[in-house]
Amino acid sequence: MFRRTARLLLSLVMLMAAGLAGVVATAGTAQADDCYTWSRTLSQGSSGADVTQLQIRVGGYPGYGGVLAVDGQYGPATAAAVKRFQAAYGLTADGVAGSATFSKIYALQDSDCTPAHFSYAELNDCNSTWSGGAVSAETAKANALRTMWKLEAMRHALGDQPVTVTSGFRSYSCNSAVGGASNSRHLYGDAADLGAGPHSLCKLAQQARNHGFNGILGPGYPGHNDHTHLDHRSSRYWSAPSCGI
Repeated sequence: MFRRTARLLLSLVMLMAAGLAGVVATAGTAQADDCYTWSRTLSQGSSGADVTQLQIRVGGYPGYGGVLAVDGQYGPATAAAVKRFQAAYGLTADGVAGSATFSKIYALQDSDCTPAHFSYAELNDCNSTWSGGAVSAETAKANALRTMWKLEAMRHALGDQPVTVTSGFRSYSCNSAVGGASNSRHLYGDAADLGAGPHSLCKLAQQARNHGFNGILGPGYPGHNDHTHLDHRSSRYWSAPSCGI
């Protein structure tokens, strides 16, 4: 918590200094981060690894029913997601990712690239190596990171109250032990089961529709009356009949 607070304060100081000097701040003036540092302003037409990194972090802002592609191409969908991210945090919502946008991201993430309120440990209750699933350990862990950033966006939209993850990545053996489906998205590392807390399971399922999840299963769907399941499957399948979904 101290590290995130220090990063935020330093970012604000640097932005204020740039303004006093009469200089327009660029992405390069934003405070560097232990995880990833952007070195240029990004806008429609930009492409590259820095765009990919941005898309991961704004992936929870695609709009209702949308899923933001993580392809390194800054097109209209990425610009719209950036606008929503900016608006959510009180920034100028122009769809251009510059110093203020990156500074906000730096303040939200920890040194391992996870968002402030979620961790790799929460998304893996199976093993520490991320191995033994349907994809490589590297892919499973990368999928979990994308999930966490979507959950961070969802958590913020729900008033910054806790969202509890009860299950994440599973190897085949872990999945079998808990009676998971043979084709469970948990095997891919891109699924998260959520438990009730400040918000009901139905509220979680309903809100998830705005944050880039193609798979939403909740109360009323067989085997899901005690949790809400979210995932990144390739096509949309939403079913939580007790919640009107």
